[in-house]
Amino acid sequence: MRLISEVGFLPLLDSGIKGFSADEIGGEECRYIVYPDGGWDWPLWKWKGPVVIDMPCAYGKFFNRKAGFVSMEWWPHFINWRRHLFPAPEPDSIEEMILLTLRESGSLITRELRAECGFTGPKMRSKFDAYITRLEMACRIVTEDFVYPRDRHGNSYGWGWSLLTTPERLFGHEACQADCSPEESFDLMMQHLREMLPTATDRQLRRLIG
Repeated sequence: MRLISEVGFLPLLDSGIKGFSADEIGGEECRYIVYPDGGWDWPLWKWKGPVVIDMPCAYGKFFNRKAGFVSMEWWPHFINWRRHLFPAPEPDSIEEMILLTLRESGSLITRELRAECGFTGPKMRSKFDAYITRLEMACRIVTEDFVYPRDRHGNSYGWGWSLLTTPERLFGHEACQADCSPEESFDLMMQHLREMLPTATDRQLRRLIG
């Protein structure tokens, strides 16, 4: 959480910039572990939800379609730039339908949203996930929390489901507004990341923020 606040942008897994991900920065005890009996544990994965709630910060597939965190300090500039790159969905498009469904419901786990939008047939899951990923890259959908199934003893298990919502609902309209142009937001983010990651190339940084 301190690192997200300091750097502003933190991919969960490999970012293409050596050493710059929550997984690489965390200690060995935080990483994915497989036990001899076939069980597993991954503390970093479990911490995603508490980090998102306690900071708060934005979480979604923001970095080259991979998940990561953006601090609220830099979120207005990030959303300003990304929505410039990814214009609003066309009227009557599938992406618009997804957003309208989500706005009407407030928040839904991915499989509920998929069912509400009618993506219930064979091989529809991957098609739907591609639309969700694009909307996350555009900063039009974020993860509010993670919901885990429970066994008959009340214990949570599995990978968990993303509870999706819109950033305006989660953070408020003002937190999603920057008082400058998208290009100025981009320049500010690049300048900041050059200072935070002096060994990274501009090409790597541009790929990170889009």
